[in-house]
Amino acid sequence: MSELSKTIEDNSRMVPGAYKKVLNMWKNRCETSDKEEHLEELVNRLENVTKRLENVRVQSITETQDSAVQTNTPSPKRSQAVKNSDSVLSASSPHSIEKKAEDKFISMSVAGYKQFLDGPVKEYLQLSEKIGGDVATHSKLVEKAFNIQLEFIQTAASRPAPTNQSEQISLLAPTSAQIQQIQEFREKNRGSQFFNHLSAISESIPALGWVAVSPTPAPYIKEMNDAGQFYTNRVLKEWKEKNKVHAEWCKAWVQTLSVLQEYVRQHYTTGLVWAKTGSAPTGIPPPPPPCMPPMADVTPADIIDDRSALFAEINQGEAITKNLKKVTSDMQTHKNPSLRTGPAPFKAPVVDNAISTKTVPPANAPIDKPPVFTRDGKKWLVEYHKGNKDLLIDNVEMNNVIYMFRCHDSTLVVKGKVNSIVMDSCRKSSVVFDSVVSSIEFVNCQSVQMQVLGKVPTISIDKTDGCQMYLSSDSLDVEFISSKSSEMNVMVPRGNGDYAEYPIPEQFKTTISSKGLSTIAVDSLG
Repeated sequence: MSELSKTIEDNSRMVPGAYKKVLNMWKNRCETSDKEEHLEELVNRLENVTKRLENVRVQSITETQDSAVQTNTPSPKRSQAVKNSDSVLSASSPHSIEKKAEDKFISMSVAGYKQFLDGPVKEYLQLSEKIGGDVATHSKLVEKAFNIQLEFIQTAASRPAPTNQSEQISLLAPTSAQIQQIQEFREKNRGSQFFNHLSAISESIPALGWVAVSPTPAPYIKEMNDAGQFYTNRVLKEWKEKNKVHAEWCKAWVQTLSVLQEYVRQHYTTGLVWAKTGSAPTGIPPPPPPCMPPMADVTPADIIDDRSALFAEINQGEAITKNLKKVTSDMQTHKNPSLRTGPAPFKAPVVDNAISTKTVPPANAPIDKPPVFTRDGKKWLVEYHKGNKDLLIDNVEMNNVIYMFRCHDSTLVVKGKVNSIVMDSCRKSSVVFDSVVSSIEFVNCQSVQMQVLGKVPTISIDKTDGCQMYLSSDSLDVEFISSKSSEMNVMVPRGNGDYAEYPIPEQFKTTISSKGLSTIAVDSLG
């Protein structure tokens, strides 16, 4: 009976054929005397199971019909209701659904940028006002740049993408001009005590150009943020112990660009999204090109005739020269000078020094130009100074180049680490510097001196007479490269604070060996 009960309970969706299956099983299992005894109990249990199954089927059908109305799927008993719901859903086309989804995305992106302005950007502006001075003035330009970008995002949300590059440039022009104005403010205020603050903003503000970057605008913002952190670290080093507001200011600006990066990653993962419809003017497509005229039939008959005539002329043999005219002596110009009175053939005029070359005056030439002390981009220009012992270059950067040209009896001091220093055509001048990344060069100089306080990898000397080089303990691994120069002395520091002087060889001896030439320096000829 246990197996029979299990069979009845497992058939959750019993049909009339299941009754026969149960009865057959009962006939096979039960003996004749037990059939009547268990028949009544079996029928009662079957009736209970049938009622339960009917209730379950009615409930499932009702739920299926209700869900069919919601999912636009037809059901057997509510076909009329489903038709009515289909008519309601058909009123909204796929285009309208897509338009609603697009409007929702646009509103979220614009609202997200406004939230970004009210959060990190606002905090940065408040801290800039606390610091004041050039930082506060600079922050006003930055605030305007962010507002211009908000207008640009709203414009992109209301019109299709530009159809050509010139239109795209015109839309990006306000943002580009504001970024340039921010960077120019830094260049005009290099003497400011907040120069590192201005540099931190100027180096990282190009992050607002993410609107023109695809398909990865978020990493571009991170690169700009990292570029600005070089100067924020300088601000922290200089102001951390003096005023904690500056440290909070650095943290706020770095956080501003980090939040901007997250905003772009969330809303514009692969680039700026433009609206599919809008009020952008649409141009009229150009008319199709005209059809080509039918090509005329080209027959090679004429070409064949010309070729045959040419070969006929060539095959004449000696008779080919019978039509040539003889040049008599009265026609020869070398025998008749009167024939040479005609116009002579054209000859190009000879211009002396056709290729203009820049002549470099010697170092002892008189200086007849006003002194120059300026910066042109990454290059510092110190030119035509005479008797000036107070030349000073401060606030340098590691990619700067110092160029000292035609200075006489002058001294230049460079504070900080620069890329390289060049002394060209200088006389009785000297340069003192902290460290250089690549090298210091002396070209066409006379009686010059240098002193390094930090490290210098290479010293190059060319066409120079008289060069005194004072090294530091950190520059003992320096390399010297000299050519066409004389009176070169290296001053190496000792432990007692004094210097040991060593000359660089000027004379060399070369011998011929089995492997070629062999050259060694000669200390003395005596």
